Amino acid sequence: MKRVQEAINGFAHKDVYIHLETTNGAYASHHDQSFFSAGAYIRNALVRYELGKITGNGPFRVGLKINLGWIYAEGLTHFEIDEENHLLLAGHDHSGKLAVALQISTTPFE
Repeated sequence: MKRVQEAINGFAHKDVYIHLETTNGAYASHHDQSFFSAGAYIRNALVRYELGKITGNGPFRVGLKINLGWIYAEGLTHFEIDEENHLLLAGHDHSGKLAVALQISTTPFE
């Protein structure tokens, strides 16, 4: 948590690109027509947040306070800071499938 919080703080008050994605198995609905799939996806949203916080005991939650509201992700289980200084947060379900991703960078994601 400490390392993630430090990274979140390092991006505060800067123009950053956000990737936020959730899915509950949208790609699996073709196997079971009764399965209701839902998800959300936004990539390279340019924002500036004034405050960011990671909370929880695992899975974790991250909230980013922007000018007119909040960006929020919960269910986060893993993190990485890659060689390009992207903060990559992900939440995987019990079978290892991606359920949520929140990524922050000072440059657009490819």
